Amino acid sequence: MTKKIFRSIFLVAFIVLLACLALITGVLYDHFSEQQSAQLASQADLAAQGVENEGLGYFDGLDSGDTRLTWIAADGSVLYDTDADSDSMENHSSREEFVEAVENGRGESSRYSSTLSEETIYQAVLLSDGTVLRAAASHSTVLALLWGMFVPLLLIVAVAVALAAWLASRLSRRIVGPLNAIDLDSPLENDVYDELSPLLTRVESQKKQISSQLDELSRRQEEFSAVTDNMSEGLILLDREGIILSINPSAARIFGADSASIGRDILTLDRSPELRALMESASAGKRSEAVIERDGAEYQLSASPVLTDGVSRGTVLLAFDVTEKLRAERLRREFTANVSHELKTPLHSIMGAAELLQDGLVKSEDQQRFLGRIRSEAERLVTLVDDVIDLSRMDEGDNFPREETDLLQLARDVAGDLGPAAEKRGIGIAVGGSGGSVFGVRRLLWEIIWNLCDNAVKYGREGGHVSVSVDAAPSGGVSLSVADDGIGIPAEHRARVFERFYRVDKSHSRATGGTGLGLSIVKHAAQYHGAQIELESEEGRGTRITVIFPPRAVS
Repeated sequence: MTKKIFRSIFLVAFIVLLACLALITGVLYDHFSEQQSAQLASQADLAAQGVENEGLGYFDGLDSGDTRLTWIAADGSVLYDTDADSDSMENHSSREEFVEAVENGRGESSRYSSTLSEETIYQAVLLSDGTVLRAAASHSTVLALLWGMFVPLLLIVAVAVALAAWLASRLSRRIVGPLNAIDLDSPLENDVYDELSPLLTRVESQKKQISSQLDELSRRQEEFSAVTDNMSEGLILLDREGIILSINPSAARIFGADSASIGRDILTLDRSPELRALMESASAGKRSEAVIERDGAEYQLSASPVLTDGVSRGTVLLAFDVTEKLRAERLRREFTANVSHELKTPLHSIMGAAELLQDGLVKSEDQQRFLGRIRSEAERLVTLVDDVIDLSRMDEGDNFPREETDLLQLARDVAGDLGPAAEKRGIGIAVGGSGGSVFGVRRLLWEIIWNLCDNAVKYGREGGHVSVSVDAAPSGGVSLSVADDGIGIPAEHRARVFERFYRVDKSHSRATGGTGLGLSIVKHAAQYHGAQIELESEEGRGTRITVIFPPRAVS
């Protein structure tokens, strides 16, 4: 603003200076021209009087100075000229001042030189004998005068310009100074020009309005941040070009981004075809969903366009962690398929044996064997159903009655129940340890010990041994450990042996009559008691599974 005021003042001063110079020069030039013309007229009158009295003798010894005198006959021929030979001069009958003098007794005119550097003024007076006496004088034109004064004028203009610049600078600073000193935080407390009072009043009003709007915006921003920052779902706001406007912590964690990602294209965080297709669909104004995988987890992305008058102005991108949901869905399908398969196998066996008995196709001496098969398959069905019911109850979080249970004694009871099956394979079961009590569900604790020991007997080496140990854990709880010297578990199967119906060796499992739910029941029963499971195994050398109960489950 200071520069604009300076330029305006300086330009006005410069234009006024030039106008004044032109006006003064013109006025002075006209004044001196009139003075010279009047003086020339007086000289012409005096010279005419002298010629009237003395004739041609008047010119003898006459010094006319800068004035040129010419005596012209009535026919226009030159009788005498003070500056030139009259015989060589042309006829003057057509000259303006001569014609006017003949007609009116006095005439005048002016003519410029061929270079326009001089102007000659003529004054002519009619004598009594019909002749005309003419006086002429020359002076410089305005242009010649200015050219002759170029250096002084240039100096004057330079001084004037410098003075104008200095005054304009000071004046502009004095004008702008109070404006720059205005305190916009308190507009009404400023002591400045009265003409600015309406403006400052308006500024104060708008300041209050803006302050109120900023407070409201800040409050809404805090509310928005409080909500989005605590969302478990990822939330990203994008403009119409796919540039990130906002990203909450969950989304930043999912996409491995940070606050520096704001202002970048969303595709710089993830270039997967699924996300690209989502963005293209959102740009077209359509809502779409897709599932992507990031760092071993699965996320469902939902892109919703923000529409204004039917045109997409941006996109809201939500990311949900559906890893457990999809995993549970897969497990449910697998569980349903496995249960169906496990139920069909004994049922087909029972139905086949029953049909043979019903049709009388079984010899009398073989009937007991078929009936025994029906009974064993039915028991297998009952065991499978009981296991499924137990798992379902634990999945549903049912409350089972708790009591203080001596794990060492419970392990001895289980070992006694499994004694006949172990003897058939020549396996010895040893139970020992310092013991420990757990305040829990006795039946579930029995299931843990039973399934671990049953697996150890089934998959142990014939003629080998099974070791069951109950001791105090370093954490203050109780540790239950079951070890065998059997075939072991390959490394690629260890992470899945606790899944429902998962079998490492399906043929061996069928032969031993297992349901595939034993270790899954162990896992869920341990989780019900807040216990941890540790698995150690080596192919061909056996397996050790340890269940560590926390202090809170120990009385």
